[in-house]
Amino acid sequence: MILYLHGFRSSPNSFKARVMADRLAALGRSAEWRCPELPVSPLETVALVEGVVATAKPERVTLVGSSLGGYFATHLAQKHGWRAVLLNPAVVPQRDLSHYLGEQPLWHGGGSIVVEPHHLDELRALGVARITRPERYYLFAATGDEVLDYREMLAHYPGVRTRLIEGSDHAISEFPDYVDDVLAFCDAADAEPPAPREAA
Repeated sequence: MILYLHGFRSSPNSFKARVMADRLAALGRSAEWRCPELPVSPLETVALVEGVVATAKPERVTLVGSSLGGYFATHLAQKHGWRAVLLNPAVVPQRDLSHYLGEQPLWHGGGSIVVEPHHLDELRALGVARITRPERYYLFAATGDEVLDYREMLAHYPGVRTRLIEGSDHAISEFPDYVDDVLAFCDAADAEPPAPREAA
């Protein structure tokens, strides 16, 4: 199973999710794909993802987490031993989202969510102070991310396979160039030693 976790105020209609879904469809692998709509509550998000996996009972799970979804993916990878691809992941979202309390518009399809103070507490409770088994992670970090600091990402994921993208943006607008690389990591039967950091 390849399970995509979208970012804050995003949805299964996000750009990177659609790129991955289309690529898997072209390969005849849509049955492996899951991309649920995530609730605003972090604890409910984790429970939802665990429920999706428990129901399907896949042999292997790889999470692909974008931004806030990367924070959730890290928590779940640590908890369950799953593999995770992290796309410009949030590292300290309880700090970053403290500026977004109250009603917030969604990026796709209209509507809004309401961010409450207890959601920040839930985020704090899911934090991973230090990752273990770095071989199960693949980090994509863009130096041009206008929302999150790529240097925090690099510091939080020492020793992991990393693609450092020079420039770009928070959305990783050239993600179609990397989707096959992401899928290759998802398809690896066994965890491999981390490769040297690459520049893109």
